Amino acid sequence: MSVPSYKRILLKLSGEVLMGEQQFGIDTDYVARVAQEVKDARDSGLEICLVIGGGNIFRGMAGAAKGMDRAQADYMGMLATVMNALAMQSALEQLGVPTRVQSAIEMDKVCEPVIRRRAERHLEKGRIVIFAAGVGAPYFTTDSGAALRAAEMKCDALLKGTSVDGVYDADPKKDATAKRYETVDYDTVLADNLKVMDASAVALCRDNNIPIVVFSIRERGNLARVLAGEGTQTIVKQGA
Repeated sequence: MSVPSYKRILLKLSGEVLMGEQQFGIDTDYVARVAQEVKDARDSGLEICLVIGGGNIFRGMAGAAKGMDRAQADYMGMLATVMNALAMQSALEQLGVPTRVQSAIEMDKVCEPVIRRRAERHLEKGRIVIFAAGVGAPYFTTDSGAALRAAEMKCDALLKGTSVDGVYDADPKKDATAKRYETVDYDTVLADNLKVMDASAVALCRDNNIPIVVFSIRERGNLARVLAGEGTQTIVKQGA
């Protein structure tokens, strides 16, 4: 697929990416490196929305598994995504990139509420918009939040930057024979439970015909290669 035709993308980063080589929290040097790659993409003329997970600080499902109330744990996870969004905003603005954070949970002392038309105006002015706090409700992942914002903002693609270089037919960390897909369709992802994103996120992208591009953000310079239609990646799309 030729990515350069994209005008507006949503980049979804897993919270774990911000840990760098640490076991927990935020590695500011690593965040700065990722911010530089995002800046380069924006400087190429793209309009960019960002969604960042919170797993490096707190994961709601893990908290629920240890006996916490699921809704309460999910709200804690949403607050973790706001912290990551503010960290990325700081890194981008140190590079001279105007950035706005919009949170689905209102906290007007630190960021804007999610207002679609305002976000569109920010993008038109060359600002990067970071959407935080998922969809603002428990029981939904940040993947669902990314798919929702990609649909709302009429993005041409959803790029998922993670620790894995694409979508495999099995877990490559556990199965040495796992094969990576170059392209795969939404229905196969859902039917085979391929763990690209949660099912509701994949279905939302399918219903709005938003391609999902899965790649490793941990490889330096990989975002630029993927945006150029190169690099190792898997594209989830209709009729692949």
